[in-house]
Amino acid sequence: MSSLKDIKNRIKSVRNIQQITKAMKMVAAAKLRNAQNNLMKMRPYAKGIHDVIAHVAARTDADEHPLLARRTRKRAQIIVLTSDRGLCGGFNNNVIKRAHRYVDGKDLSEQEKIAHGEHEHIELSLVGKKGIDYFGRREISIRNEYRDVLTNPNLVNASNIGSNIVADFIDENLDAIYVVYNEFKSPIQQDVVMEQILPVVPSLTDVASEVDFKYEPSKAVILDTLLPAYVNVEVFRAILESLAGEMGARMTAMDSATRNAGDLISSLSLKYNRARQAAITTELMEITSGSEALK
Repeated sequence: MSSLKDIKNRIKSVRNIQQITKAMKMVAAAKLRNAQNNLMKMRPYAKGIHDVIAHVAARTDADEHPLLARRTRKRAQIIVLTSDRGLCGGFNNNVIKRAHRYVDGKDLSEQEKIAHGEHEHIELSLVGKKGIDYFGRREISIRNEYRDVLTNPNLVNASNIGSNIVADFIDENLDAIYVVYNEFKSPIQQDVVMEQILPVVPSLTDVASEVDFKYEPSKAVILDTLLPAYVNVEVFRAILESLAGEMGARMTAMDSATRNAGDLISSLSLKYNRARQAAITTELMEITSGSEALK
């Protein structure tokens, strides 16, 4: 049986941990509000440029711009977005598992099976320390590694990733680029999604349309401006989605840890009181026995 001192020290240790997890929950909640505000501002812009590009792609021949080329997806790259820190529940593990399943060709949807069947080579670009640590220990081709992106989310970091994607696609080093990340739904829900960034998927409603836009100054100039911007915006939106999801997951995990610590403190306090009562009872019995022996 544990001594009273051991139980007391354990209660003190758990209480210290509870204070830390409570503080981490409050920090995550504050960061979540900021991340959520930025995401809500970004989503309409990202959807708008995505819709414009999808409409333009439906009215443009694949050979009019390199980023619209629709080749056989032999060489594919998956951008995996994870965090640089842990203590956020299954946030990172869910993304890593999703990317790993696609690389292995397991548990895929029918559409994903078709795409996966075209791939002769799949490589990863890893954003975040957790993904780098996991895949770095496995025999999977890794093209690029990006650290401190979710720690300091901005369009410059997103553009660095986007420019590498654009260059590889134009040089035909890659035929398809996907991104896997946690899409933010609420502080307690993040859905892992896998989206295709390149080649651009044309809008199905416009594929059969014969009506085209009027371009000023020219279609080529507009495509040269819009298409790289579209890639950067898609990457930046995925980063903001992941950041909000990370803060929500960490806030939820730390709230659960704080409550669990409280339950453990209650259990240990009860154990301590029972042990203390037993010790007092034993001492009283010894005193009584000694008194009787002296008579």
